[in-house]
Amino acid sequence: MSFPSIFDILDSSVVKWLFVVLALVMPLASLLTWAERRQSAMMQDRLGPNRANIGPIRLKGILHFVADALKMIFKEDFVPANVHKGLFALAPILALAPVLIAFAIIPFGPTIYPHIGWTDQLDPHLLATNPGAPQFADSIRLQIFSIDFGLIYYFAILTFANYGGTIAGWASYNKWALLGGLRSSSQMMSYEVAMGLALMGAFLVTGSLEPGWIVAHGASDKLSASNPLNWLWLWQPVGFVLFFTAAIAETKRAPFDIPEGEPEIIGYFVEYSGMRWGMFFLAEFIEIVFISSVIATVFFGGWQVPFLDLDGFRLGGYIQDVSHVPVGGAVVPLPHSVVSLLQFLAFGGKVVALCVLQLLIRWTLPRFRADQLMNLGWKLLLPLALANVMVTALIKLIYMGA
Repeated sequence: MSFPSIFDILDSSVVKWLFVVLALVMPLASLLTWAERRQSAMMQDRLGPNRANIGPIRLKGILHFVADALKMIFKEDFVPANVHKGLFALAPILALAPVLIAFAIIPFGPTIYPHIGWTDQLDPHLLATNPGAPQFADSIRLQIFSIDFGLIYYFAILTFANYGGTIAGWASYNKWALLGGLRSSSQMMSYEVAMGLALMGAFLVTGSLEPGWIVAHGASDKLSASNPLNWLWLWQPVGFVLFFTAAIAETKRAPFDIPEGEPEIIGYFVEYSGMRWGMFFLAEFIEIVFISSVIATVFFGGWQVPFLDLDGFRLGGYIQDVSHVPVGGAVVPLPHSVVSLLQFLAFGGKVVALCVLQLLIRWTLPRFRADQLMNLGWKLLLPLALANVMVTALIKLIYMGA
């Protein structure tokens, strides 16, 4: 009986998922609950959260998210008498679990080759021509789940999260909660089609729906994947704007927060309290992190650092015909460990920047009415997404013919 090596354990899906969720996603989502209040306070010339403390330690109010967690854990979990108890308990799980599962398709860093020394440089030509060489054994790919239909998997899983809001509204035996649940389902139908078509343009350009492949290859095989001009923000600007708009609607946050309209006392979780309400609250911020991860992966090169190839920073040069790796130009060689660390940090930096942008939008734009959201989804986003697909397909056809 053979036991798995340490490299097999580190490359296992369970370990990578636990690392992503516990070490990256949950801490960032928790900090976003503080960042949103702090950022909105700066935008509105207020102090913001600054009172939570442990003795003399306040840390600019960061401890408020710890106080929130303790409050939700110890707050009474009140369940109204006439609710459907099974579905009432299931709804928060459906709102939170699919978002955490969907992180499986996100490549959060490059492939690490542990047998290359900390100070040794990776040879990209050897990797392309002889990937079975001993120094490339026991590789650890920083992606939990890689499959050809990766982005379709994203839509399939995230759809279940919308069921959480709809079921919560129906199971609560409350007409205001039911209206919030109906709004949640109608909002999903309004933007989900446009969001899928926005990514269809990216598929036409790259020829793949696998996020890791998109990051590793970019839009064109004539340019290095680390070249920012090879990222899809330039090749699909309309698709990026459409997807970003629809993705913000998926988080059900302002200006698309009609399922939980406070002015109308409507919300699919009005009957929830304690940790059940906290799960809805946390799922919203985890969705911000996930949407930022998808946008960074598809449109902004994922873990790629501008002009940082596998062997170091490179300016100029060309793509070799046989191995399809960049060669020549001015090169600043770097060890494989440094390259991998920079690429991992680059992905985190892009995600944080996009999260901050979403918080900025949330506190800048006024909320839509329900009819305005329907008009935006069906009369603007959907036609533009269809037009983007057709124009992209036409350009691709002309390019292939040339």
